[in-house]
Amino acid sequence: MSWWRHAVIYQVYVWSFADSDGDGIGDLRGVRSRLPYLRELGVDAIWLNPFYPSPQADNGYDVADYRDVDPRFGVLADADDLIHDAHALGLRIIIDLVPNHTSSEHPWFRAALAAPPGAAVRGRYLFRDGRGRYGDRPPNNWTSRFGGRAWTRAPDGQWYLHLFAPQQPDLDWTDDEVRAEFRDILRYWLDRGVDGFRIDVAHGLAKDPQMPDVSAEPGSAHPHWDLDEVHDVYRDWRRILDGYPGDRVFVGEIWVQSTERLALYLRPDELHTAFNFEFLTAPWEAAALRKAVDDSRRALGPVGAPATWVLSNHDVVRHVTRYGGGETGLRRARAAILLMLALPGSAYLYQGEELGLPEVEDLPDEVRRDPVFQRTGGADPGRDGCRVPLPWSAASASLGFGPGPESWLPQPPAWAALTAERQNGDPTSTLNLYRAALALRRDLNGELTWLSTPGGVLAFRRGSGFLCVINVGDSAVRLPAEARSGALLLTSSARVPGDFLPGATAAWYRC
Repeated sequence: MSWWRHAVIYQVYVWSFADSDGDGIGDLRGVRSRLPYLRELGVDAIWLNPFYPSPQADNGYDVADYRDVDPRFGVLADADDLIHDAHALGLRIIIDLVPNHTSSEHPWFRAALAAPPGAAVRGRYLFRDGRGRYGDRPPNNWTSRFGGRAWTRAPDGQWYLHLFAPQQPDLDWTDDEVRAEFRDILRYWLDRGVDGFRIDVAHGLAKDPQMPDVSAEPGSAHPHWDLDEVHDVYRDWRRILDGYPGDRVFVGEIWVQSTERLALYLRPDELHTAFNFEFLTAPWEAAALRKAVDDSRRALGPVGAPATWVLSNHDVVRHVTRYGGGETGLRRARAAILLMLALPGSAYLYQGEELGLPEVEDLPDEVRRDPVFQRTGGADPGRDGCRVPLPWSAASASLGFGPGPESWLPQPPAWAALTAERQNGDPTSTLNLYRAALALRRDLNGELTWLSTPGGVLAFRRGSGFLCVINVGDSAVRLPAEARSGALLLTSSARVPGDFLPGATAAWYRC
């Protein structure tokens, strides 16, 4: 079976993982120094957020050069060394690819701005004339995902499209040069040994060429998300990937209206896997969690793709906080990870969740970097709260993040109690819960079979000898008979008393 069908992939947000040189910013050497930690944790692969040269208007998702390393993070040899060392430890490397847009500092876009309207180099991007007598109104009503309109006017009067920040102009994927460029980028990194790509905004490359206004009518097709033409790109890319040895993989960031639409991206000649956002966004309710599991498995089965499970990433509020925060949120988060890791398919972990880190909600305005915060005038706090650098040890001012006294976002003093070093020796810690669950998960196999349970409780078998039970409610419930007669393998709480499962608790049994 292909490794990616059952792998656990750990997301490394390079800015915030580990700083090797004391400048307060994480880097590739820092990541390399912590590879043994990730191996001991028990993951199979690492997904690295963008480390390419970039003005960092969106923390690296505005790429100026797709074939190099930003000096903040090191040099190209550091990427090579990281790939080599990871492979030596049995870890695979997946890197972020950003094909929807480049940086406004990319040489292509600089050339486009310098050229007159209609020039071939402008055809790589989406420049359009404005509306109104003087062309001073945007070409349509499209809005940016980061707030405000999705169009910025160039000095010569034309407008260019940016579905995100103005510093992130959208590429035109009907242009042959764009397609050829990304084929070459794929080969460049595959030749350097990466094991796959996470595709940013994979549902957004195709746009309706008529550029119509977004309609408010229910059921209307969206003019720039999830258009069928995008699938031609991924069929083309899949042929490239399949030409390389080593079972390389694509995973898509795909926000669509239904799991049925998601499945179209995962047909055998397109992407391998995609993030399961229905599961991530499901509320802390038994029925909602089960629906997310069932919907995913039902939709993906016909195309032969595995489901993926994820609770947090660099774009969403950490799930300890989403699940209520404080001790309640942590108990629910610990239970949720046992649910997630017991499910068939692959799983994604976001750095720091194994430490039980909450969202940092009280960052000072002056330190926030997310363009979402800037473009909404602070109405949306943005995503900085889930990107605060990790606490490794209480022995330094930056909690072991690096040799310097500071980190690019300030760490809460309370995180001194959550460091990896402190949790390492505590058998009841969240870190050791993750380690135990990941070790046991390697022996799980077989299909999922749900058991009949009372409301607020989920229970399922994997094969004939494993049972997972999760109590989503607040009060203790009597365990199913199968669990009462089985052997307890692992629990998310300190203990499971007798025949009852406490609220916000999950347990694994051999039975």
